[in-house]
Amino acid sequence: MTNFEQHPLRQRLNDEVHTRPPIPLEAPALIGYFAFIREPGAVDEHAHLALLYRRLGLPVEPSREAAHLLIDGGAFQLKWEQHGEFSTYTFFTKPKAPQQSGETALDAVPADWLQGIPGQVIAATHLELLAAGSVMPEEMIAGLNSQGDTHIISLIAGQAAWVFTDFRIRQGFSRFTVLDESMGKLRTGRIIQRLLEIETYRVMALLAFPVAKAVGKFLNRAETELAGLIDRMVSATSPLDERTVLADLTRLAAEVEHSVASTNFRFGAAAAYYRLVQQRIQDLKETRVSGYPTIKGFMERRLAPALNTCAAVAARQEDLSARIARTSQLLRTRVDIELERQNQEVLAQMNRRAKLQLRLQETVEGLSVVVLTYYGSQLVQYLAKGTKDLHHFSPDILTALSIPLIACVVAWGTHRMRKKLAAEEGDAH
Repeated sequence: MTNFEQHPLRQRLNDEVHTRPPIPLEAPALIGYFAFIREPGAVDEHAHLALLYRRLGLPVEPSREAAHLLIDGGAFQLKWEQHGEFSTYTFFTKPKAPQQSGETALDAVPADWLQGIPGQVIAATHLELLAAGSVMPEEMIAGLNSQGDTHIISLIAGQAAWVFTDFRIRQGFSRFTVLDESMGKLRTGRIIQRLLEIETYRVMALLAFPVAKAVGKFLNRAETELAGLIDRMVSATSPLDERTVLADLTRLAAEVEHSVASTNFRFGAAAAYYRLVQQRIQDLKETRVSGYPTIKGFMERRLAPALNTCAAVAARQEDLSARIARTSQLLRTRVDIELERQNQEVLAQMNRRAKLQLRLQETVEGLSVVVLTYYGSQLVQYLAKGTKDLHHFSPDILTALSIPLIACVVAWGTHRMRKKLAAEEGDAH
């Protein structure tokens, strides 16, 4: 291969499909998970991870180009991943024996470093992975029923494990309990990763819902204003009225386009996150437990309506933009027709003036022939006076005879010049 020129992105693209692999897990285990939205100007994540490397005494600090890291901290493992809008920190530990009540994976992490993670928390989860036989599913179900809340309970991974959750935030964290019956280490790692991704992507998808509610209020006002502008356009009786309506319509179009531009990414991202949620739920291969909703059923009832609202608002926004564009085009057509009519009137006036000027010009040309003939005959008369001594030759007679000849020559010359100018003008057009 040393004789071939390598594409500069070949290795990077090949490594991309191997990034973010699941960590093999064996029950019992405790998992603590955070998703942080990065803030502009916040502390660099790589610099903060380098602090953890130095705290743990690790010899090699992370590369600033790294988008995912697996850090062995002895008492815990940290899996860090950088995504487009957020970064995730997943901590793995083994519970103490015997396990203490309220124990979490974060207990083994340096508290000051944990508090200094840059960004804003968008998802935080405690997940407890239990081994088969450590507790019976019926006992867990009975304990959950005594709390009186609605819980999601289902068999996952082809009935190889149980999952218990309620998707509620208590003391800053949502909670999952997974009872491993017969999944195996690698499959357990994949299932845990899918559950954490569902928790993150559903919240990221819902970021568009407040935006949709705010845009919905704006669209109500904009649609009412558009209806009023259409009524004004229909009742417009003068070009000034039409130009005023066009100005207001242009302003409204700018406001709508600004709304589209500022929300297009958020609505598009929400749709993409929702597709990821659906795909991750499908990967769980759920089986329903009688009397309890599945994760899929919960998302269809609770998440889908919010995302459908976002999609409807996005479509409504695009439709309003298209309607404003059509109305603007119709109004511009009316304005253009009126301008064309005015231009035709101006051209007709110019045509009448041109005809009048032509008639005046012909009159002036006739007078010019007379004037030039008069001056020509005077010149002939002055010349004829020089021959007055000749016998039988009268200057008056010579002047009189020259007048018709001079008039014909002047008239012919004027006509020829006008014909030449007309021909040149026709060639120019």
